Amino acid sequence: MYATLVQLADAKLTRELAQVATPENAAIIDDALMEASLRGADRSSWPADQIALADDALVHINQAITAADSVIDGYLRNRKPVAYTLPLDPVPGLVSVWSRWIARYLLHKDRVGTREETDPVVRDYKEALKFLQLTADGKFSLGADDPLPPPGAGEPQVCAPERLFTFDTLQDYGA
Repeated sequence: MYATLVQLADAKLTRELAQVATPENAAIIDDALMEASLRGADRSSWPADQIALADDALVHINQAITAADSVIDGYLRNRKPVAYTLPLDPVPGLVSVWSRWIARYLLHKDRVGTREETDPVVRDYKEALKFLQLTADGKFSLGADDPLPPPGAGEPQVCAPERLFTFDTLQDYGA
């Protein structure tokens, strides 16, 4: 996976994930339980039924991350001029961010009453897709280990109209 549950917890998304990943018709998972679940910490102080709900939420979150990673791989598989070997290993930090943004968007797919132009979840999702497309087109680098040729490699090329004044056309000038 390009993003981990711990990275989601570190991004301060615990409460949001508890709200969007709790199974329908169930009480929203306690923030502390969700945090412990994301981090793989001890959850023995919570009742078994709440732990089961948190486990269901983790399955839902992991499915969103897997789907996000598939979207990322789909873009990077068609990279020009050199496709990446997938899955990426090691994972560039930027790819982890994109995976979190896309997964977050997928988890929020049923949300209503938000304005797309001001919604940070939609903004981040669209930003991730934009940069993935640029990466696929070979116009954006994922870092130092990226197989893109360095900018400016090769001979400079000039595109200009044919010269009007040449040695031959100016031969009689001033004579």
